[in-house]
Amino acid sequence: MAELLFEIFSEEIPARMQRAAAEELKQRVEAKLLALAIPFAQSASYVTPRRLVLVMEDIPPVLPDVVIEKKGPRVGAAPAAIEGFSTSAGVKVDALEIRSTDKGDFYFSNVHQKGQATAGSLVTVLKEVMAEFSWPKSMRWGSYNLRWVRPLQNILCLFDGKILPLTYGHIQANRTSYGHRFLAAEPFEVHYFADYQKNLRERYVILDREERKSIIEKELTKLASARGYSVKADAGLLEEVAGLVEWPQVLIGLIESRFMEVPKEVLSTAMRSHQKYFSLLEQDGRLAPYFALVSNMKSTDAGATIITGNERVLRARLSDAKFFWDQDRKKTLASRVAGLANIVFHTKLGTIADKAERIELLAKFIAVWIPHANLKLVGRASLLCKTDLLSDMVMEFPELQGMMGTYYAAHDGEDKEVVAAMGDHYRPMGPQDSCPTAPVSIAVALADKIDTLAGLFAADEKPTGSKDPFALRRAALGVIRIILENSLSIPLKLVLEKSLSFYPTTLFKSKTEKANVKQERLISELLEFFADRLKASLKSQSVRHDLINAVFDGGNEDDLLRLVSRVMALQQFLESENGVSLYNAYKRASNIVFLEEKKDKTVYKKEASRDKLIQKEEQHLFNCLELVKSDMIEALKAEKFEQALSLLGALRDPIDQFFDHVTVNCDNPDIRRNRLMILSQVRGLLDGLANFGLIEG
Repeated sequence: MAELLFEIFSEEIPARMQRAAAEELKQRVEAKLLALAIPFAQSASYVTPRRLVLVMEDIPPVLPDVVIEKKGPRVGAAPAAIEGFSTSAGVKVDALEIRSTDKGDFYFSNVHQKGQATAGSLVTVLKEVMAEFSWPKSMRWGSYNLRWVRPLQNILCLFDGKILPLTYGHIQANRTSYGHRFLAAEPFEVHYFADYQKNLRERYVILDREERKSIIEKELTKLASARGYSVKADAGLLEEVAGLVEWPQVLIGLIESRFMEVPKEVLSTAMRSHQKYFSLLEQDGRLAPYFALVSNMKSTDAGATIITGNERVLRARLSDAKFFWDQDRKKTLASRVAGLANIVFHTKLGTIADKAERIELLAKFIAVWIPHANLKLVGRASLLCKTDLLSDMVMEFPELQGMMGTYYAAHDGEDKEVVAAMGDHYRPMGPQDSCPTAPVSIAVALADKIDTLAGLFAADEKPTGSKDPFALRRAALGVIRIILENSLSIPLKLVLEKSLSFYPTTLFKSKTEKANVKQERLISELLEFFADRLKASLKSQSVRHDLINAVFDGGNEDDLLRLVSRVMALQQFLESENGVSLYNAYKRASNIVFLEEKKDKTVYKKEASRDKLIQKEEQHLFNCLELVKSDMIEALKAEKFEQALSLLGALRDPIDQFFDHVTVNCDNPDIRRNRLMILSQVRGLLDGLANFGLIEG
């Protein structure tokens, strides 16, 4: 058994592409070897800024001999057919084997094929993988007719310690690799993975990405703790920095005191975005006047020169940030409102000024269902919520929108609820982000997200498949979370209708449907979209998706809080003995009525007549339906869903008795029709709580 070692050496691979590239290399080669029936024991891929590496163990140098069996014509077939088969199989006619099968006796050929050397197949596989590699972006360089993420410099390819004759473009594979670009740039020879990894480490290259991350993380914690600080958690930055260095060296630098008056979010963002620095925090969570950097160099002066250089660069960056901070505060947010008309929100949906106006109208409408929401403050927050987009700071750091509005609103002396709403209206930004809880913030956040959803659905910008360029799924989940986590009863359908009404009628003009028809269709699509997102949101709670469909069906339930309560109650009910029995009774009643309606070409929806009830079992069921229906209406009005379901449970025995003793399709057409209407009432009563027909057994 032999080892395959494959290294693709190039200029720096972008950090964001490295992890996926290493995984793709491994998966592609494994898949192709399996397709060729070439076995291997294990494989591992590695990546550093300048190399992509694959090592595979226990590959046989020569594949085992195989016997290729072919089935030929039936015994007794024409001699020409038998001769043709033997010729194609490469054996003589008298060497063919006769076997009995279920369909008779047939000729078979068995050709022994000697096992082929694996090396040739490996060369083909590796060349194909490189040619098919799916970099997000690739490039050409020089006059070479090949593509890669960055210019290729070398290919190391060894099998069983020997060089594989692989050529890709202008590069011939060899047994050479290189160490750290600056600390040990000389080439060295490789024979096997063990000496390859050892030589790299001696030449200041740590091959394992996870090991580099671990070193960085431990050193960050160690150096920060020594000064009495902690490191601001940033998994994304750690992942990125691990892809920028081959020999990580963590150092601590100083932030000048004059910059500490700038908001901490600005300092952290400037350091992270431009310089890839980690922020340090005081014990009380305030930003410390220090930063941590990860160098790719081993210095002789304990990193003093590197620290000084980075402090100088950071000084320039933070000087810009401080300038923006000082300049932005010279203008109030209110004075920037007019400028929103110069920013396009969407070509079909107008400007940000138009959006702010719609947010104000919709937020005030929604505020009716939000306890303690001050309409004046809701209007003020809606007017100002997008104005920080015109600030120099947000233009430089777009990720600070909302956050900077909070600081500028506080500086302008706005009400504290308006200040909070400036940043809160973007939340939640993701599943880990918290939802706004202040009344004004809730109103503006819901209005902003619902306006975006309604408008972009109307503009035919709905998500398709995995593509969601406007993050509409996240917006819908945000609406759901805000409503549920704040226990708000809001008629979503009515709010969506109101939101669409704020757009010009020209948006709904279509050659294929009338404006009002399109609006109805959009509302239906939006409610269905919310239902799908609600399923995703409740999945972690093991809530069945079919129950959400059943309760949401037909747009009859658009209060998300009430809907979830009904779903939870329904799920608990269906897990009980009464629930299972009643569900089965529903299916039986529904099937009978459906088949008879289809046969009779009519619909049985009228009330059954008491004077046509003959048997005591149908009379008993009729009486129970009357009692339960009345009590259930009262329970649903009071939103007591568990009680309503409990009432339905009382129908279990009367329905069972009905099916056991009553013949629905009797000879008397009037009695038959009356009994079908009783079953239709059973179906209708259950469907009044949820569409039981959508519940999966």
